[in-house]
Parts: sequence; structure tokens; C-alpha cells
Amino acid sequence: SLVSAAMPGTLFQEDKQTSLHPLSLSWVLGYNSSLAVHSLMDGEERVLLYVSSHTAVIHDVLRNRQYHLQGHTNVISCLCVSEDRRWVATADQGPDALIIVWDSFSGIPVRTIFESHPEDGVSAIAISQDAKYLATISAGTVQRVCVWKWTSPTEEPLCSTELRPELGYQDYVIFNPQNPYEFVSNSKTQVIFYLWGRARTQDEHVARPLSLQTFNSVVGRFSQSVFHFNNLQALTGTSAGKLVVWDAVDPRTCPKEPRSKPHGMKATKVVPMQKDSLTVLKVFESCIVTGDVKGQVKFYDGQLRLLTCYSHSKVGPIRSISSKTPPDPPDASPACCISCIASSQPFSDSSNSVSLALNRNFILSTSDATVFHVATDRTNFEKVMEEAKKAVNAIACHPRRALVAVGSHCGLLKVWDYQQSTYLVSRIFTGASIQCLSYDPEGYFLAVGFTDGSVYILDAISLQSSCKEFKFSRGAVTHMSFSHNSEYLATADEKYAVTLYKRVLQNRSRCWEHLAGLHSHYKPIRSILFGVQLDSNKPRLLSLGEDRQLVEYDLNSSSKDHLVVLHRDRVEQIAVPLCLAWYPQLSTESFILTANNCYKMKLYNTTTKMCRRTLLGPTYGSPLEKMQILPTTNATDLQKHYLAYITKDKVGLQILPVDGNPHKSSAFICHPDGVSDLASSYDGRYVFTAGGNDCTVMKWQVNLNALDAAASLGGEDLIPFYNLLDGGREGKFFRELEDYFYYAQLRSHGIDTLETRQVSTHIPLEEIPSVMRAMGFYPSEEKIEEMINEVKFSKYVDTGEQVTKIDLGDFIKLYINHRPAFGLSMKKIQRAFQVLGYDNENGDKVIDRGDLLLLLQCRGERMTEDELAQCLTTLLGRRPQGGGSELDTYDSSGAAALTEEEIPAEITAEIFAADILGLPIAE
Repeated sequence: SLVSAAMPGTLFQEDKQTSLHPLSLSWVLGYNSSLAVHSLMDGEERVLLYVSSHTAVIHDVLRNRQYHLQGHTNVISCLCVSEDRRWVATADQGPDALIIVWDSFSGIPVRTIFESHPEDGVSAIAISQDAKYLATISAGTVQRVCVWKWTSPTEEPLCSTELRPELGYQDYVIFNPQNPYEFVSNSKTQVIFYLWGRARTQDEHVARPLSLQTFNSVVGRFSQSVFHFNNLQALTGTSAGKLVVWDAVDPRTCPKEPRSKPHGMKATKVVPMQKDSLTVLKVFESCIVTGDVKGQVKFYDGQLRLLTCYSHSKVGPIRSISSKTPPDPPDASPACCISCIASSQPFSDSSNSVSLALNRNFILSTSDATVFHVATDRTNFEKVMEEAKKAVNAIACHPRRALVAVGSHCGLLKVWDYQQSTYLVSRIFTGASIQCLSYDPEGYFLAVGFTDGSVYILDAISLQSSCKEFKFSRGAVTHMSFSHNSEYLATADEKYAVTLYKRVLQNRSRCWEHLAGLHSHYKPIRSILFGVQLDSNKPRLLSLGEDRQLVEYDLNSSSKDHLVVLHRDRVEQIAVPLCLAWYPQLSTESFILTANNCYKMKLYNTTTKMCRRTLLGPTYGSPLEKMQILPTTNATDLQKHYLAYITKDKVGLQILPVDGNPHKSSAFICHPDGVSDLASSYDGRYVFTAGGNDCTVMKWQVNLNALDAAASLGGEDLIPFYNLLDGGREGKFFRELEDYFYYAQLRSHGIDTLETRQVSTHIPLEEIPSVMRAMGFYPSEEKIEEMINEVKFSKYVDTGEQVTKIDLGDFIKLYINHRPAFGLSMKKIQRAFQVLGYDNENGDKVIDRGDLLLLLQCRGERMTEDELAQCLTTLLGRRPQGGGSELDTYDSSGAAALTEEEIPAEITAEIFAADILGLPIAE
């Protein structure tokens, strides 16, 4: 197999084959600095293992290459490696949490454990010295400890136990290197020792937490624990710079023999090591190694006498220390039971040789996201990586070169050459947090927006300021955009204001100045975008807000401190628009593309702002948050265009033109905790995503051929749309749709007519609302108007004529694109009752019958009293007596009598949906 044939160092030897996916992860910038960084190679090699969001990265620093271990759908919460560095175990927290064991030689996952801790995932994980067993601790309020034999196919742990909440949140665990049946975990206040074996009995001994009175000194909070190499004691580091020493209650047990029964550990002493907090505690051969908040690494012998100290002024608080060591021979026998044995303290002397440990190079990582390689022979600290230590919310690609700018909340701005995978230049804005970035179309300027409302315009190459700092926003700058001619820069901030800057000529040189600002929205601004006027080369500026307003500004009429609004259009009735883009010129008509929170994409005429098409967008768990048109790379077919987008946690591609075909889009999880920004390379070959709080940026290689192939496999013409109907082309739903469609034909000709009927495949546009409602889709009057106009003016630009009828195929597309993406939702009705109703005596949310009728006649799309009477008559199953119409039979007084008879005085959401509307309610 590939695993058995793999050798150290062979992971990167095979040439990478072209990915079969539309998007494939190519490189990762940044890592999770709260987790350890492991060294996978010894000597002068710099092969690191670290976690970036939901991906474990094997990074060969000297050869500048990465290998990505991808399999988790949630952010990885913990990882561990075997002593020989071959086996890597990763675990996550969240829905469908996984534990995955990887072969680091081949990069192949060799074991996946599903539902290990299904409620909350894993908070800590460790692997035994012989690499046979895993110990895991769940992340819930009530934690569970499990031992797994990962080489066994069983999905059940060998043994497990539940921890009492008073033991504190256990977030660190480690095996005894000399006994795989013993391990220790600790919280900030408690240390627990475990012994597991074949007997399926459990015993738990928990000592009292150490206090000031225990040893007459402040102990501090626990950080990490280790077993002493003498196999009789254990050590725990504390925030007070001390080591707690734990001794076995029964010291007569031979240290070389595994204990045969649960044992107690007792705190025997607290050894003050230094004043600064100890953050890391390790054992290298016969040395005890500590790391602290001042960036110092100290080696001690078995009696805790200082041997050597490594420190550097630029090293921050140490998060991990790692060095590859030769594997020790395993010492164990099979077992199966768990014993929790309580907190106690460790220590004694050791006379083993320390030369190996003192002469070994090691990797250390800090909590401020920096990794160093330390050569012990020359006390040399070499900086291997320096990444953002706070949220990365801003990325921007250079419009003409293979460069991407990355900004973080720690004030670090970096420019990265994504072809050579190297950093070119950086700048730190002390005490500032970068929120957004934008290059101008020429690539000369880089605009930087900050959370305090300030704006810098920098030289795109040197990152030096081109002009003074601007601060005209009262809140964080959230969006930035340059005009196509680099004459304007527009920003939007979290206080719903748009601010405009302009390049002017002063003292024979071009410089930037503030022009004007305007609070043009009353809810958060989602997009700000420059375009070009159709009849000239002048720029036009649009902004889109959650207030459903699309605002266009009159740049020609705007002057100093006066920003003029040209048009203000409401683009949605109920849905909330989330992003905006200029649609490529794929037809005679020009469009603006928007996406809303109901998974719909809409095309608006750029001049009239009329909604011309509503289309089903990608439905991958959350709506589109941002989107960009990929630059055209196919010189032979300039009509082929693609859209890159991000949702809450995914990045995807969409083939244009958008038509509602689900096979024309694809998406992949990129940042499970949320994507903050999106950028595409100037040539369209790469897409970049920023992960916000996970402090990472991911580079995705685009394979458009794979996306085109997937769309072709999904079928042509109406086949993809048939599959979106319940039951497909042969299902009952489609047959009903055909019946309603042809019945609408009959009705349009007159049901009782005796004239010869003309067989047709079309129905008049006026019949669209009736058929839609018959199929269970109940559009508003505004939505009906949009649907009819969409069909009516579909060919107007090309032919100058209006369409008056629609065939079955186009009707199916219209139905699928306009209906709710996930059908009728009881939750929406319940939310409306939460807002409009009150709590009755039983604690249910209800609406008074009179209030409901009044709301229907006075709010939203108001119904007249006659319309309301007709609707209630039909819904409640009443039919007129005699030959009169319903409206003749039930006048306003009759409607009132009907409501009192059939509708209760207090209406719940369930009564409204089931008894009045007659809709099915899922149990």
C-alpha cells in the first residue's frame, strides 16, 4: 500500500496532479497560534506541522512547499504526533466532529473515528509512546475521557469515564512515555491521573485543589503536566512560575513495571523555578524543559537544577516546544478500563545523561504567532514564520501582478507573492486594526481602512503613505472601492455612511483629498461599487444596504462636503440584499447582479433599475455574502464568464450566465468559523479567502474545466430543472403541474365555450399567478408583477416586442427560480407571530382575531374588505348558496359572521397555518 511504502521525506516527492475539483487548496497563510507547532524532522530540517482553521499543514520551510491534511469540516481544536513523528492525530469541535489519524510520510488518513464525542467534540488529545493508543477528552460541560486503539476497526473506545464538573475544564492530556496505560490531564485548578487496564472496573481518586495553605505559598493556575523520566513522579507547571511535584502514594511499585491497579498521586512539594509564568512543560530524554511568558526556554536535570537557558528579546510568550526524538521501545501489555486518580504532586532526581537533549535543535512557537528554530550549538534563534496574531479580515489582489495584500487586526499589513510563495514587504500600524483593503485599477495605490474609521492611501509597492491619513468616518471602514480611472476612492463604514475621496492637482502634483460624505443608508452597507456610464467613460458609484436600498450617486454634481444622490431604488420587498456586482455584458442589455438572504440572485437593468430576472442561487447552507466576477482568461471564448463567491463558511464558483441550474455552481468549506473576505487574482487562476478570527488566508487554485464538466454531467436544457421538482420528471408533482398548466389553457379560452379549441403549448401571462398558487407557491402581488414583467420584457431589447404567453418549459424554470429555495417554512410564520402577537394565559404566542383582520387590511399589501371576505370564504371551505358569487353571498356583515363562527378569538401560528391556510405542518 501507499502507507507501507512511504518513507520519511517522501511526502513532497510526487508531482502534484491537476485537481479534479473546481477549487483546490494550494497554499495557506497563517496558523492557529493557540495550538502547538510540531517539528517533524530533526537536525537542520525545518518541516513543521501546524493547524490552519480546519486543515493540518505540513510545511517544508527550506524548500518552500506545503502539504495539506484535509478532512475536517470544523475548526481543528487539538492535535498530537507520535514520538517518531509518523502518526498525526487531529480532532475538532462542532457538528459531526471527527478524530482523524494521518500517516505523515504519505499524507494519507489511515483512520477516522466518527461520533467519538458527538455532543461537543474534542478538547484535548494525546497519543501513547508506542503510537497504539489515543486518549481524548470531550469539550462539553460534563467532560468524558476515552481511550482508543486507533489501529482497531471498532468504533467504540476501549474504555471511558465521565469527569465531575468540579474537576474543572480539562484541556491538556499526555501519556506516560514509559507506560501506555497511564496518562495525566489537567485543568487550570486540578490535575487528574488515569490508569486503565483490562479489568472493566473504574476507580477515581481526586485530591483537593492546592491552595495557599497547602504549601504556605501561592501555587498559581496549572498550565501543562508531564511524567518525570524516573517513572515515579509527575510535574505540573503553574502561572506562578512553580513546578508542582506529584509522588505515587505507593512508591514500592517498581518504576520499570506497569502498575496493576489504580494508584494515588499526592502533591509532595512546590518548587519555585522563577517569577514568570510557566506556559510549556516538556521532557527531552533526561531533561525537564520549560517555556515561559518571557520567551525563555530552560533545561533542568532530574533534580530541577538549571542546565542551560535560551532566550531572545524578540521571542514572545512560548506556546509550544518541539523536537524530534528517537523512539523509545514500547513497554506495555493490552488493556481495557479507565481509572481517574486525583491530583497530587511530583518529583525526584535523575542521573541520566543529558547530552542528547542539550545538543538537539528544537522548534518553538509563541502565542503571538511566531515560530523560531533554535540551534543549540550556537544559541541561534532563527525566525521561521511570523503571521498575524489577530483576526485577518482584509485581503486584496494586485490588478496586474501576482501579489496579494493581507491585513489583520493586529495592525500587520503584508504583501505576498503568491506565485513564488514568499513575502515581499510588510508594515505594522501600531495600535491599529486593519478592516479592509483595496488596490486601484492601475496598481499604483493600496487603500487601507481601519476599525477606528481612519483611511490610509499607500504606495502599492513600498507600503509608504502617499498622503496624510484621513479620518472622516465615525465607525469602522467596512468597504472600499476605486473608480476605473483611479480618480475616486469611495468607502463605507459601520455607521451607514459613504465617504468619497478624489485625486486633485495641488502644487503641480497629484494628491488625494476628502470630497464629501453622506449617511445614505439606515442599515448596514453591504457593498459599494464603482462602474462606468454606458454613454461615456465617466465613473458611476452605487451602494447597497440591508435597508434594501440601492443608491446611485451623482459624482458630477457632487462638490466639497456635498455628496449628491442621483437615484434611490428599493430592490427587495422582503428579502435582504447581501452583495452586489456588475454583470458581464453577455447580451445587449446591461445588468447589475445582486444576491439576497433567500438564496436568490437578481438582475437589474443598469439604467432603469427594473428587476429583469430572479434566479435560484447556490444553496450551500448559507446565502452568498460576497461575490466577484473572475477576470476572463479564455482568449478564444470571451463570452465564457465565471463568478467567485463566499457564503458563511464556503468558497465557490458559478458559471455565467446564471439561470438557476444547480449543477453550474460548486462550493467547498474554507473557513468553518466564518469567511471574512474574498479576492481573485488578476488572471482568474486563483481565489483567496480570509478567515477572520482563524487568522488564516487560503489560496485556492481554479479549475474551470472541472466546473464545466460537472455542469455537463448534470444534463442540458430542462433536465436539471426537472430534477429540482419533487419526484422529478416522472413524479406526481410534475403530472399535477401539467394538468394545472393545461387547465389554465382551457380557462383562458373559456371553460363553457362550445367553439373549436386551438391546441397550444402556451398559456397567457395572466394565468401565471393561478398556476403558481395551485402548485403551492403563494407570491405577493409585487412578486407576481416581477414574474410577469420578467417574461413580458425578456425579448424586448432584442426585438422591441413584448412576450404575451409562456410555454411549460419556461414556466418550470420561472417556478423553480421564484419559489422559496427550501419550500414553505413554518418557522417564518412562527417568527411573524413572535413579532405581532402576545402571550396568552397558556404562554402561547397568539394574535387576536380582530387584530389579524385589521393587519391584513392595513399593513403590507393591503386587502380590501371584499377581497378579505372572498379569501376567507374560499379558505374556510364555504361555498355560496344558489347561483350568486361568493362576494354576492358574503357581504361585509357575512364575512364578520363567518370569522366569528370559523376562526377562534385567539389565533396561534399553528391554527393559522393548518386550520385557516390549510397548509401541512411537519411534526
